[in-house]
Amino acid sequence: MLDVRKIRLTLELREAGISDSKVLSAIEKIPREIFVPENFRNQSYENIALPIGDDQTISQPYIVALMTQELHIKNTDKILEIGTGSGYQCSILSLLCRRVYTVERIKSLLVKAELIFKKLKLTNIVTKHDDGNLGWKEQIPFDKIIFTAVTEEIPNSFFDHLKEGGILISPVKKDSKQILNKYTKINGSIEIESLSEVIFVPNLTGKKD
Repeated sequence: MLDVRKIRLTLELREAGISDSKVLSAIEKIPREIFVPENFRNQSYENIALPIGDDQTISQPYIVALMTQELHIKNTDKILEIGTGSGYQCSILSLLCRRVYTVERIKSLLVKAELIFKKLKLTNIVTKHDDGNLGWKEQIPFDKIIFTAVTEEIPNSFFDHLKEGGILISPVKKDSKQILNKYTKINGSIEIESLSEVIFVPNLTGKKD
């Protein structure tokens, strides 16, 4: 039986423009409360970002839904996620695609996320503890790429990671704002569409054990 809080959140997302029924269904299926610290669990189904430790956050459900919807995921897609974080976004993606490759620079966060993936029996997720800015060259090409932290500029190497017709979504810093951008690879060129103003933690370099 669906939690009334989940129903309320789903209705809120619909009203905000999330119309993809598969995305909404994935959000209903994944229990957001298990990705947040116990003292924040009563706020799990509020449409807000929440802290998860290590100066990181679990994104606002609307932003997770928007990014997922704008990726136009097919069930045959192979997706690269830069920044596993809590594992929530990755779990949503895993219900919609063939496989997700996710990279996290903070070891403690990745270990927690891996335990949740196992608990939820999500078997199509491949994890890596590394600097996400290096990409995942051994697994090129990807159908879709998603960054879950704001970057100054998308390294050109990531567009080489993308298949023709592929989509990359990332928050990008522009002046004093953060803009969620969608990049589509068409005939070898990159088309850019700005989707929304957002707030994300910064995309840092290096690994943290």
